[in-house]
Amino acid sequence: ETSLPAPMFSRNTISVFSILKKCIGQELSKITMPIVFNEPLSFLQRITEYMEHTYLINRACSLSDSTERMQAVAAFAVSAVASQWERTGKPFNPLLGETYELIREEQGFRLVSEQVSHHPPVSAFHAESLVGDFVFHGSIYPKLKFWGKSVEAEPKGTITLELLKHNETYTWTNPTCCVHNIILGKLWIEQYGTVEILNHSTGDKCVLNFKPCGMFGKELHTVEGYIQDKSKKKLCVIYGKWTECMWSVDPQVYESQKKSEKKGDDKVSDDATREEVDRAVNDDADDMPDVQETVSVVPGSTLLWRIDPRPAHSSTMYNFTNFAMSLNELEPGMEGILAPTDCRFRPDIKAMENGNMDEASQEKERLEEKQRAARKERAKSNQEWSTRWFQSGTNPYTGSQDWIYSGGYFNRNYRNLPDIY
Repeated sequence: ETSLPAPMFSRNTISVFSILKKCIGQELSKITMPIVFNEPLSFLQRITEYMEHTYLINRACSLSDSTERMQAVAAFAVSAVASQWERTGKPFNPLLGETYELIREEQGFRLVSEQVSHHPPVSAFHAESLVGDFVFHGSIYPKLKFWGKSVEAEPKGTITLELLKHNETYTWTNPTCCVHNIILGKLWIEQYGTVEILNHSTGDKCVLNFKPCGMFGKELHTVEGYIQDKSKKKLCVIYGKWTECMWSVDPQVYESQKKSEKKGDDKVSDDATREEVDRAVNDDADDMPDVQETVSVVPGSTLLWRIDPRPAHSSTMYNFTNFAMSLNELEPGMEGILAPTDCRFRPDIKAMENGNMDEASQEKERLEEKQRAARKERAKSNQEWSTRWFQSGTNPYTGSQDWIYSGGYFNRNYRNLPDIY
C-alpha cells in the first residue's frame, strides 16, 4: 500500500487558539482535542514505527565486534524517531485494552502492543525476531505539555533491546519531541535531550545529544555523541541528523576536524555585523529556521544509517512514510485472524482515513463515551481493569517498573477480550 484512501483535511479552518487557551500549563492527556489535530493512526501504531529500520537490529545481531554492535544499535535508536520528521498530526489516544499487531516476514519480526493504562496513558509493546535473534520491548507514557506556542511530548518509559545470541541487553529512553507554532505559522518539529544507550553486558555506553535548534537554526536536527567503554575511554564519535543520516568516526579525527573548522569559522564570525547579531537575538525562537544545510561528513567516517525518501504525495498524507502508510491496512484474510481489539478496526480512525471527518469526530466521541461508561460500571462493583497481554513488573536490567509481555497473543485465542469499539 503506498497511499491512503483520501488526502488529509486542511487544518487552517479551525481556531486553534480558542481550544488551546483552556490548556495552558495543563496535562494534555486530560483534554479532548478536536479530530483535525489528529492523524489517522493510533499511538500504538505510531510506536510500531520504531520497527521501520529493523535491518539495523539484524545488522547488530550479525556483527562480532561489540563496538560495531553498539554503533548499529545507536543508529537504530536514532532511526526510531526519524519518522516523526514533519509529522505534526497527533496520533489517536488508544482506548484501554486496544491492541495492535504487525508481522513482517521480509523484515523478520512480529510485534504486539496493548494500551495497558488510561490515566496515565501507557502503551506497552513487544517485538521479537522470527528466527530468534532479538527481542525488543518497552512501555511508553507520553507526557504532553502545552507552552503557549508549542507542545512538548516527553516519551517517558524505557526501551530494551536484547541481542540473544550475543547475550547482550541495551536500554535507553527516547528524546523529547516538540511541535512548534501550533497557533500561527508553519508547524515544525524539534527533538532534543540526551539519549543514553547502555550495554548491560559490557558496560559500554553510547551518549547521544539531540541538540535543540540553536541560533540561526544551525543545530536543527543535529545529533552528536560518542561510544565509551566502561572505563570511560572514548571508542568512537557518532554524528549526523535524525532526519537524514548518522556516521561514526575515530574520536581524534573528529576533534582535529572540528578544530580546523572552528579556525575557519572564527574568521567568518568576526565579520558578522552587529545588526545581524541583534536580528538573531530578537528573532522569535518559535520561528522555523531556514537553514536546511545537510550533514558535513568528516573524512574517514563510516555511514551507519540513511533515511529512506518519503513517498511523493507524503505531504498531502499527513507526512507519512511508506511504512506508516501501510500500518492501518486490512489485508484480505486479516479480519478473521486479528484480535477484535486491533486498532485497524477502530471506526473513528477508519473514517478519518477515508476523509469522512464528521463521522470520524462522532465516532471518536462515541468511543470515548463508551470507555467512560465502562469505567463507571467497573467502579460500581470495585472491579480493577485487568490487562490481557502484558503484566506490570520490574525491568530486570534497569530495576524500574515496566510492562512485561506475558505471551500467548499469537496463539490467537481471543475469547473474553473487552468490547471496546
